[in-house]
Amino acid sequence: MFKIQWLILSVCLTFSATAKDKFTSQPFELAKTLTFKSQSLQQSRSVHVYLPPSYTQNKQQTYPVIYLLDGSKDEDFIHIAGLVQFANFPWLNILPDTIVVGIENIDRKHDFTTPSNNALDKKELPSHGGAKQFIDFIAKELQPMITQHYRTNGTSTLIGQSLGGLLASEILFNHSAMFDHYVIISPSLWWNDEALLKQAFNPSQSPKSVYIGVGKEGEQMERLAKQLHKKITPKLLDNTQLEFGYFPQLTHGDTLHLAVYDAFKKIKY
Repeated sequence: MFKIQWLILSVCLTFSATAKDKFTSQPFELAKTLTFKSQSLQQSRSVHVYLPPSYTQNKQQTYPVIYLLDGSKDEDFIHIAGLVQFANFPWLNILPDTIVVGIENIDRKHDFTTPSNNALDKKELPSHGGAKQFIDFIAKELQPMITQHYRTNGTSTLIGQSLGGLLASEILFNHSAMFDHYVIISPSLWWNDEALLKQAFNPSQSPKSVYIGVGKEGEQMERLAKQLHKKITPKLLDNTQLEFGYFPQLTHGDTLHLAVYDAFKKIKY
């Protein structure tokens, strides 16, 4: 019996050693991380850049760029970059091959909000109020850097959800020429007593498309998303594509992925 057990053990050990020797391990690279000192923010910032497979295969091709708020590796970058890659499949042809730039967060509550006069806002988000500087960072530093270092075609999209949707709405209202396409999901327009929606909407340049999406997120969030859609509709040019997506089966925590996919299917590049 002892000899049989020893033989079985020897065979198992031999098989284990052989199997171990038959594979190699190497990193799977989804994106490059760029880190640089921002003059607008006076701090070091990082972005993650996904390039479609064709980028290295066709040196003459140029690409649209998606800028993703909440673009950290442990936030929305990986699943949105994967969604873009999926939408690029030629048998689907939902999106053209696209570069994705995920902006890594340091303090989203600071970067995505304007100053507020609301006492509860100040208590809950004490670091708030840095949106102006963050918008400058995107417009004056990040976008020019991406244009300089990558083969872009001049078409850009901004994706923002929750407080990121608030910032995307702020840019749409006050800096509309920064992006061609806006994907605004579950925007936190309650901020500062709904001040942004009380502001006149007179875009300096009508974007090519605006997509607004919201899930079953309670009366306030749903009302404000619909109010945003209603407010901007009369001021957009006839050739601006305006879409609204409502997802009653989803909540604030999981609306983003499906809503962005819906936006990709509807946006006309």
